[in-house]
Amino acid sequence: MEEQENIINEAPVEAAPVAEKPVERKPKAPKQKPVPAEDFDWTSSHKKFDNYSADERQKLEEKYAGTMSQVADHEVIEGTVVAITPREVVVNIGYKSDGVIAITEFRTNPNLKVGDKVEVYVENQEGPNGQLILSHKKALLLKSWDRVNEAFEKGEIINGYVKSRTKGGLIVEVFGLEAFLPGSQIDVKPIRDYDVFVDSVMEFKVVKINQEFKNVVVSHKALIEDELEAQKAEIISKLEKGQILEGVVKNITSYGVFIDLGGVDGLIHITDLSWGRISHPEEVVTLDEKIKVVILDFDDNKKRIALGLKQLTPHPWDALDANLQVGDTVKGKVVVVADYGAFVEIAPGVEGLIHVSEMSWSQHLRSAQDFLKVGDEVEAKILTLDREERKMSLGMKQLMPDPWASIADRYPVGSKHTATVRNFTNFGIFVELEEGVDGLIHISDLSWSKKIKHPAEFTKVGETIEVVVLDVDQENRRLSLGHKQLEENPWDVFETVFTVGSMQQGTVISATDKGAVVSLPYGVEGFCPSRYMKKEDGTAAKVDDTLEFKVLEFNKENKKIILALPKVEVEKEAPAKTNEESEAEKAAKQTKRTVKQINDNIEHSTLGDLEVLAGLKENLEKQEKAAAKEEPKAE
Repeated sequence: MEEQENIINEAPVEAAPVAEKPVERKPKAPKQKPVPAEDFDWTSSHKKFDNYSADERQKLEEKYAGTMSQVADHEVIEGTVVAITPREVVVNIGYKSDGVIAITEFRTNPNLKVGDKVEVYVENQEGPNGQLILSHKKALLLKSWDRVNEAFEKGEIINGYVKSRTKGGLIVEVFGLEAFLPGSQIDVKPIRDYDVFVDSVMEFKVVKINQEFKNVVVSHKALIEDELEAQKAEIISKLEKGQILEGVVKNITSYGVFIDLGGVDGLIHITDLSWGRISHPEEVVTLDEKIKVVILDFDDNKKRIALGLKQLTPHPWDALDANLQVGDTVKGKVVVVADYGAFVEIAPGVEGLIHVSEMSWSQHLRSAQDFLKVGDEVEAKILTLDREERKMSLGMKQLMPDPWASIADRYPVGSKHTATVRNFTNFGIFVELEEGVDGLIHISDLSWSKKIKHPAEFTKVGETIEVVVLDVDQENRRLSLGHKQLEENPWDVFETVFTVGSMQQGTVISATDKGAVVSLPYGVEGFCPSRYMKKEDGTAAKVDDTLEFKVLEFNKENKKIILALPKVEVEKEAPAKTNEESEAEKAAKQTKRTVKQINDNIEHSTLGDLEVLAGLKENLEKQEKAAAKEEPKAE
C-alpha cells in the first residue's frame, strides 16, 4: 500500500499555469583540498565515543602490540599445537594466523598432543590462500644440519646410532641425519665383519661435510688415532735392534705380513718369514695369530719398523749334518727352475743347484724345463759343498750309468747303427746314437759317388740315418762314423771298367775355359781338359755333344777320371816320349804321384786316419828327396 501511495504521490499532476519567475542562483562554495592520509585524524570521528585518555590509549596499544609475534620467512621458531586432525596439525606461533602442517611430518613423534611445544620452519608468512605455511620436518633438518656443522668446526665428539650396513661401510644416524662411516674409518685395524656394529651406539667425529649435497662423513678411527700417535712415539722410543716382541698378524699381503705391536705396526718381508722359499706368506702365518718377532731395523722419521721371523731360529746351514760330504746322495724338492738349471731344497733353507749340464749325459745342452719342474722330488749326488759360502752343486746324471764307460763294447769299429741327425757343420753331420752318445759323419763319408758341398743337401735335422762306426775315441768321447761305408765302394768296380787307355762314350754336360765335365756310364763323371777338347774336324766339343773319349787317368782315391778326345789329337799335341826313361826318373815320378794322392786323401779322410796318413806322407817326402839326389848320378 505504501508503495502504491508513493507511486501515486510521485505521479505527475497537471497544475494550473503559473507565471514564470526568474530563478535566483546562489554562488557555489569553493572546493576544499583533500587532506593527506598521514595528516588525517583518525580519532576525530570517534571522539564522541572515546572514553580513554591519550595515556591510557598508548598503554593499551603497547599491550596489544606485545601479543603480536615478529615473524620472518625461512627461520625456525617454536610454536604450540592448538589442534590435531587425522590429516593435519594446527600450530600457533603467535602470528595473526595459525599454520597448518601435515601430520606425516610428525611421524617421529607419535605421542604428539594439543599443547605440545614444537619447532617449525616458516616457509611463507602468507601462502597462495593467505595462510601461514610452516614445516616441522625442515625445522628438524635445519637444526640438525647446524648442529652437525658446529660439531665439525669444533672437532666435537658426538654419539651416533649405527642403522645399517652399506657398500664399503655403515650408515650412522647423528642428530636425525644419516651419515656415512667408511669401513676404513671404523677402527685402526682392518675390519672384516661390518655386521657386528649394526644396531649399536658409538662415538664419532665429523671428518667431512659436503654442503652442496648435504652429505656427512664420520669416523670412529679418528677418535683413537691421537692416542695411537702418542703410543707409537712411546713405543718407538723404546725400540732396539734385535729386540724380541710379541705381536698380532694384522694384515697379509703378497710381499709380506703387517704385525700390530700394540699401537704401532711393523712389516715382516716375505724373505724374512722363513729360511726356505715360500710363494705366499699365508703358508707361514694366519690372520689374528700371535707370533714373536725380532726387530731388524726401524726408521724414526717415517716410523717404519722392519721385523723378522726366521731370525728367531738357527740358520739351516748351521744345522746341516756335519757328516754330509761330496759324493753323498741326497733327496730334495725342486723349488726354482731356470734355463741354466734348477734349485733343489734338500732341507728347509738349504738348497743346491743342479746345472743343466749335470742333468743328462747328453752333450746337447737344453733348458732345465725339459727335465724338471717345480715341485718334483729328485735324487742327486753332491758335486761341491761350501759350508762357509753356503753353496752346494748337485748332479743327476752321476746316478745314471755313463754311456761312455763301455762305449767300445757297445759300439765296436765296423758295427752298424741307426742315429738321429742333431746338427750340421760345414765339414759334417753330428748325430746322436743314444742319450749322451754323439758321433760325427765327415762330409767325405756320406757318399761314394756324389760330390756333396754341404751336409744339408744330404739329410735334415731330426731325421734318422744309418751309420757305421769307423773309429772310437773313448778318452775324448768321440765317435767317427760313416754312411757310405754301408755300401760297397763302386770305384773298385769302376777301376776295372774305366781303365787307362780305354774308350768310353760320354756326353758333355758343362764346359769352362779349363775344360768340360763329361757324363760317363754308371752315373760317373769325368773331366776333359780344354787342350784335349778338339774333335777330328778341328772344332771344339760343346755342351750336349756325345762323343767317344779316351781315359787318360783313373784315380780311385780322389774319384777322378781324366779324359781326352780321339787318340790322334792327343798324339799331335802331346810331345813324343821315349821308352828310355831311367829307373831313377820313374822312381821320382812315382814318388810325386804317391805324395799327391796322400795330400788328396788327407783332405777327404776321416778324423781317425789323419795321424797315420801324416806319418806316411813324411816318409814318402823323405824318399822323394833321396830320389832327387840320385837323378844326377843316373844321368
